[in-house]
Amino acid sequence: MQWRPNPDENPMVAIRLSCTLLLLIHSCCTGVAGCFAKTTTAPLDRLKILYQAKNAHYSKMRLMSGFFAIKSKEGLLGYYKGNGAMMVRIFPYAAIQFAAFEQYKKILMDLPQVGPLNKLASGSLAGMTAVTFTYPLDVVRARLAFQVEEKRYTGIRQAVRLIMREERGASGLFRGFVPTILGMIPYAGVAFYTYEALKAIFLSRFDKLLATQKNGELVLTVPGSLTCGGVSGLVAQICAYPLDVVRRRMQLSTKASNPAGCFQTLVQVYRQDGIRFGLYRGVSLNVIRVVPQVAVSFTVYENMKQYFGISKAR
Repeated sequence: MQWRPNPDENPMVAIRLSCTLLLLIHSCCTGVAGCFAKTTTAPLDRLKILYQAKNAHYSKMRLMSGFFAIKSKEGLLGYYKGNGAMMVRIFPYAAIQFAAFEQYKKILMDLPQVGPLNKLASGSLAGMTAVTFTYPLDVVRARLAFQVEEKRYTGIRQAVRLIMREERGASGLFRGFVPTILGMIPYAGVAFYTYEALKAIFLSRFDKLLATQKNGELVLTVPGSLTCGGVSGLVAQICAYPLDVVRRRMQLSTKASNPAGCFQTLVQVYRQDGIRFGLYRGVSLNVIRVVPQVAVSFTVYENMKQYFGISKAR
C-alpha cells in the first residue's frame, strides 16, 4: 500500500494533503509500534512503578518475588493495570512529537549557533511539547497501575474527574511535571552523544561487522543501529533515573499529603532510602526491558512503514 498525491490537483493543496497524510501515517506507525512495545514490557513497567513509589504490598519483596506476587495477588491482568491509559496516550504523543519536530527543525535551521545540534534541540523540544499535551494521561496511568487491592480509580475518565475534583482542578493532573521536563534534558543530551560516540566506534573499528556501504557512504547495519540505540537509551535512562523516581513519587501523592516540590522530594528520597534503594530503586527493570522494547518497537515500526510505502519518506 503506497499513497502518492494526484499530479492533476493544485500543487499547494497536494503538498498540504501529502504532509497531513504523512503525519497521520507516521503517527499510526509510531503509535502501533509503541503499543506493541509497551504492551510487551507492561509487566516490567507495572512492577517498576510499584517499586519506585514503595507500594506497601510489594516494597519488601525482591524483584523476582514481586513479579510473581502480582500474578498470585491480582491475576494475569494485574500485569497490565494502567496499560490502557498508556495506549490512549501513545497516538496523540506520536502525532504531536512528529509535527512539533518538523516545526522546531525549520525554526532552528535559521539559527547559526544551533548548527549540527539542530536535530538534538528539535527532538528535545518536540518531546517536551508532546509530554506537555499528554502528561495527564501519564499521571492517570501511574495512579491506576499503583493500585493493588484499592478500587479508588476505576477507569481513565473516572480518574481524571476524581483528581480534578479533589486536587484543585487540573494542577493534580500535572503532579511531577517539573522533574519530567528536567529529566528530558540530560536524557536527550546523553542519548545523542552516546549514540554518536558508539556510531563512530562501530564505523571505524567494526565496519566489516556492523556497517555497510550505501550510496557510497558507510552506514550502520540494522543490528548496528539497534545496538547503538539500545545502549545509548539505556545509558541516558540510568543518568536521568533519579528524576524518574521523583516524578513517580510526586504523581502518586497529592499536594495535600505531600506538598514537597521536585528538589525537596529528591532530597527526601535520598535521606530516607539513599542512592541504591531510593534514587535508583527499580533501575534494573529498565535494563531488563531495553532489549525487548527496542526490538519490538523497531520491528513493528519498520513493517508498518513498508506496508504504507514510506520507507524512504523524510
